Amino acid sequence: MSNHWSSTEFADIARAEGLTAEALAVSPSNPLAHYAKGFFLATHNRRAEAIPEFEAVVACDRNWAAAIAQLGRCRFSAGSIEEMIPAQEQAIRLSPRDPLIYGWCLWIGQAHLLQSRTEEAIVWLPKTRSANPAAPSVHAWLASAHALKGESERAPAELAEARRLSADDRFSSIARLQAGRYYGVPKVCALYETTYFAGLRKAGLPEE
Repeated sequence: MSNHWSSTEFADIARAEGLTAEALAVSPSNPLAHYAKGFFLATHNRRAEAIPEFEAVVACDRNWAAAIAQLGRCRFSAGSIEEMIPAQEQAIRLSPRDPLIYGWCLWIGQAHLLQSRTEEAIVWLPKTRSANPAAPSVHAWLASAHALKGESERAPAELAEARRLSADDRFSSIARLQAGRYYGVPKVCALYETTYFAGLRKAGLPEE
């Protein structure tokens, strides 16, 4: 569901929610069940609700790298901006060869860019690309970062690559990129507007 591969997404969502509720009813302290519920909630834009689920996982296993990374991301969306990067760095230290490291590096790069640390973002985002070269989103973030630096040739090239790799038209306009997506509480959304979206506009992404 998180990759939008399902043709019966709404039915699958309802079933997943029911199964996690059943698992927790049988075993309320089961960390895997809490992780599954937290991941489900986070994937469906309910990150504030996911926070206590991931906290329960980490309370049971303080070395669960994926739960630590997800917890940092959810807290970031809820407004605790300073918690994103340390959580991802901790996850990377705990599991440096983890297949999920692509996302952790991406979230670090995003957090740097959203806080106007463009140079740091440009250091981290290519690490994401190395881990998963077929992912379109990293190219969009690099397009924004290079545009904010005034690199007028690299920015459009990265945006074009994001569009080429994307399976849909999300990178056709700012409006399309924003539609139906959750970026966080208002102060986090404000960061997106003044950095990520501002950079994409400079890279050539139209408003509509």
